[in-house]
Order: sequence, then C-alpha cells, then structure tokens
Amino acid sequence: MRTYSLDDVYETRKRRDSWWTVYFVDPVACRVALPVANRTRITPNGLTVFSLVLGMVSAACFALDQLVAGALMFYLSFTIDCVDGKIARLKGTGTPFGLWLDYVGDRVRVVLCAGGLAYGQYVLTADVRYVVLGAAVAVLDLFRYVNAPQMKRVREAVREERGEPEPPGEDTVPLDRAPADLDLRMLMERAPRPGGRRRRLPAFFRRLNRFLARHRVRSHLISGIEFHAAVFVIAPLAGVWALIPLAAAAGVMLLANEIFLVYRMWLFTRRHSVPSQESREHVLV
Repeated sequence: MRTYSLDDVYETRKRRDSWWTVYFVDPVACRVALPVANRTRITPNGLTVFSLVLGMVSAACFALDQLVAGALMFYLSFTIDCVDGKIARLKGTGTPFGLWLDYVGDRVRVVLCAGGLAYGQYVLTADVRYVVLGAAVAVLDLFRYVNAPQMKRVREAVREERGEPEPPGEDTVPLDRAPADLDLRMLMERAPRPGGRRRRLPAFFRRLNRFLARHRVRSHLISGIEFHAAVFVIAPLAGVWALIPLAAAAGVMLLANEIFLVYRMWLFTRRHSVPSQESREHVLV
C-alpha cells in the first residue's frame, strides 16, 4: 500500500477556498488526513458519516446550553468533513453517492445545530427571538445551497449556448462547495460588452484578487462556510450575548452576498442576450 506524504495531502487542497477553511481548517485537516490515509482503511463515506455524528453531538450540546462544547464539536465535525474530501481525492475513491451523502449530511448538520441552539436558549430564556434565529439560520443555509448550483447551471447553459469551453484553471468541486460567485465574476469579466469592449475590474481589485489567489483564498468575504463558522463556532465561543448579534450580522452579510450574485447574474444574462457588434453588422450585410 502506498505511503503518502504531507505534500501529497497538500496537493488535494482546492486551488481556491474560503478564508475560514484556508486559515482555520486546512492546517488541521491536512495533518489529520495524513495518518488516516496511511494507517487506516477508513473510507470517505465513513468519514462523512462520522462527521454527521459529530454534528449531532454538537446539536445536543447546544440544546443542553453547552455552547463551548457545541462549538468545538461543530468545528471538529466540519474538519472531518474536509478530511473526507482530501482522502477521496488522495486515493481516487470518491463516488457520486459520496457526493450526495456529503451534500445532504452538511444540510442535516446545519438544521440540527440551528434547532439545538434555538431550543437550548429558548428553554432557558423563553425568548422567542432564539426560535426566529434558528429558523432564519436554517432557511438562509438552504437558500445558499440551492442558489449556488442553480447559478452554476446558468453559467453552464450560457457557455453551452456560446459554444465556449470551461475556462482553464477552474476547480471541479461538489455543488455545495461550488464558488458560484467566483465563477460568475470570472465569466462576466471575460464577456464582451456591446461594441466588443471587455469589462475589467479596477486595478486595486485586480491586485487584491491576485494577492488572494496566491494565498488560495476566494475573492469574497462571506459564504456558507463563514456563515456556519460565525453562527456555530465564533458566536457560541464568545458567549450567549453574542449569539443573536453575530448570527444576525453574518446572516445579513450572507443574504447581501447572495442578492449581489443574483443581480450580477441578471446583468450578465441581459448582456448575453444583446447581440454583439459583429452580429449586428452581419445582419445589416
């Protein structure tokens, strides 16, 4: 059986990922993945199930008002969820069923933890705001992970209509990890405006994007991953006082990001529907 090195594990990291994963999860997940790959026969699906079990433990801790324990269990659950992908890419053992299991497991974990957090605080305080908080977290998470693959399909449909290949260098990742905002930004920058001119970002943002790319960080501040980290790790560790303010702030930022992405997608589809200058000249001839 092949013995893997830490460099082999590093090669399984996504070319660009969320800043939370890059700085706070990958350093741990890579070192956990190494002995798992070399010393065990644990499958990626087994790790996914273990991650879900840890998520259930996190939800139970939240329900019992053990916020620190719940936050640590959620972090560990997410870390193991990252390890399963690394093992799958390292050994080439990923399967379509594993993709489904990972996607559904993530959604179940978030719903259970949101419910546990809301239940635990409502029982203690009888404050209905915690019920609203739990419901809002679950709805926002589901909206994010329904919206991302739909925008991905729009991108693919536009490219198919244009007869354009997938741009080189983009990661092929599961739908729940699809960087829909990055993909759309790249696609819109390359799309010609009417008259043949191309849209370009200001110089500052181009430099910032290159800096983030060198550090494997995607060019957005908040995604579903940062949202989960804020609600289920940072806020519980900060204390009860931080649950509603931090979760509300993270929710507003996530919703604003999704609305912005939908707006950019709408602009892009409108721009795509306008005939190019060459097309109009061809029609006139």
